[in-house]
Amino acid sequence: MIPLEDIRAAAARLAGRVHRTPLLSSAQLAGRAGGRMWLKCESFQKTGSFKARGALNKVLSLSEAERARGLVTVSAGNHAAAVAWAARAARCSAVVVMPTDAPRSKIEAVRGYGAEIVFHADRPTLFDKLNEVRDARGLTFVHPFDDPVLLAGAGTAGLEICEDLPDVGLVVVPVGGGGLLSGVASAVKQARPGACLVAVELEAGPGLGPALAAGKPVPAPRPPTLADGMTPPFVGALAVEIAREAVAEIVTVTEAEIIEGMRFLMTRAKLYVEGSGAAATAALLAGKIRVPPGASVAVLVSGGNVDLERLAALV
Repeated sequence: MIPLEDIRAAAARLAGRVHRTPLLSSAQLAGRAGGRMWLKCESFQKTGSFKARGALNKVLSLSEAERARGLVTVSAGNHAAAVAWAARAARCSAVVVMPTDAPRSKIEAVRGYGAEIVFHADRPTLFDKLNEVRDARGLTFVHPFDDPVLLAGAGTAGLEICEDLPDVGLVVVPVGGGGLLSGVASAVKQARPGACLVAVELEAGPGLGPALAAGKPVPAPRPPTLADGMTPPFVGALAVEIAREAVAEIVTVTEAEIIEGMRFLMTRAKLYVEGSGAAATAALLAGKIRVPPGASVAVLVSGGNVDLERLAALV
């Protein structure tokens, strides 16, 4: 796991630069799923998702020479915006390789933070395009989900959960590339060893379950979904190792269940969320996770960047 001292160092580095997001109680969710429910609202984070934590921790940890070369990353959305934002904060340039069909709101966010976008139509070869751009320009790569410094930044969300909810017994986390899960699991299992971690991934496009079965990252399918943050080409190698050690259970959710999770959070909790941000809530609403009586449950609401057009069609 990511050492707890590294996560605490990240928290000190990020203090005053990112939000300490609220942990809000939800009696409505508790009434449906049991236990005592708390929503960790990373949808209120800088750039609208947890990704700002890891991106900024990574960028601030680079040498001046590495930053001066300029940054490059690959992402369909939230990580792209986070790196663009972190580069602006650190006064360096950034190039983002994005699929041409990335959500419009996320493309606009990247441009708004001042980064250059290189579009690439073929999602399975996005990392090949990234390598081409990086090598041609001599840029510094910021990995979207498989870097220990990045994961230490993501882990600060888990550290905040343990500090704000000392009796936390269960933490439910959505999984895409595994960065949020890896960081939060590392923080929680070291700060609160008795707590259980449950990972939630797409039923139609699982990455972590097959990777654990294979013992290594494997290509993940990419179904059409509102939860585009949960559809990377593969789960990171670090996530596979950390999940094997720290995750008690993996459950999956359908697209219909994610939509129900989004509706619930918007109407009952008044939270504006994207599909991946609602996945953990969706698993609880669908009865996929057994909640021990009276348990304090932290539910990660990982992001709130959803296109208005897609939201209008949903509701």
